[in-house]
Amino acid sequence: MKKPISVSILELAIINQDSNATKTFQKTKDIAQLADKLGYKRIWLAEHHNMAHVASTATVVLIGYVASQTENIRVGSGGIMLPNHSPLVVAEQFGTLETLYPNRIDLGLGRAPGTDQPTAEAIRKDFFEQAQRFPQNVSKLQEYFSSENATGKVRAFPAEGLNVPIWILGSSMESAALAAAYGLPYAFAGHFAPRLMIQAFEFYRANFQASEFLDKPKTMACVNIIAADTNEEAELLSTSLYQMFLNLIRNDRKGLQPPVLSLDDIMSEEERLHVNQMTAGTFTGNKEQLSTDLKKFINYASIDELMVTSPIFDHQAKLKSIQITKEVIDSLNESIHI
Repeated sequence: MKKPISVSILELAIINQDSNATKTFQKTKDIAQLADKLGYKRIWLAEHHNMAHVASTATVVLIGYVASQTENIRVGSGGIMLPNHSPLVVAEQFGTLETLYPNRIDLGLGRAPGTDQPTAEAIRKDFFEQAQRFPQNVSKLQEYFSSENATGKVRAFPAEGLNVPIWILGSSMESAALAAAYGLPYAFAGHFAPRLMIQAFEFYRANFQASEFLDKPKTMACVNIIAADTNEEAELLSTSLYQMFLNLIRNDRKGLQPPVLSLDDIMSEEERLHVNQMTAGTFTGNKEQLSTDLKKFINYASIDELMVTSPIFDHQAKLKSIQITKEVIDSLNESIHI
């Protein structure tokens, strides 16, 4: 590693089997407070709809809740699916958050619906038209935040003139091209669609246009990390993650499942192939294993920031994973200066 790297958390608020949203939000608070204490840079909340096992549907409300329960960590969206929303309303909401929690709010934007087609249309009749207008709507959102919009007919209060960093999120070359053209930081969803990650980062850096927001490219990779005291324990814990993706490709809507001793009995070879493709951005192991693997990945991807999601069934094991991950990154950063 040539330079220190910051680490952040993506919290999906996944509901465990036989649990509920109330307990999940309590766990989200625990995770955020631990991350704040350990010195994680950001915690972002996702936007999903019509998924009984995912509690992060009202993303802006959750961001406000997490920000109110923490002190220093930046809190943001990973992401707001902009075609679901009016740019004006998003500006008003995030302007309000930034006013309440100054210099702590991030706005990550995606163009996918975060759900299935019927639900996307229930959220917004013209969703697919708005998805095509994603670049224009990003520009409109920037306009509402700009102090130059003071003479506009439609203004966003209290957003006007506030600096809420906007990130483009994605898993494709299209998102990389948009982030590069707009001179915005770029976060790639390697935790579920890693296939084009390196290619997208390379394209983004090669085509980046400096802007008033950013003078050079800024990249973040989101990956799965399952950390434990031993490699064997981490492998066992990771079976919940693989079951989650298995249920996703089966369209079997279940809560996060407890670990199993073997996946061979519940997954066909074809299913394993699909799951492995989706989870190729996963790092599992003890401190030593993760140190080796993450150093290699960070150097290979040439990223500026790392974001981590850890779908672990047992809450205490998840908190332990978050602590170990921070220790690994701190150790890698310290080794640069030795």
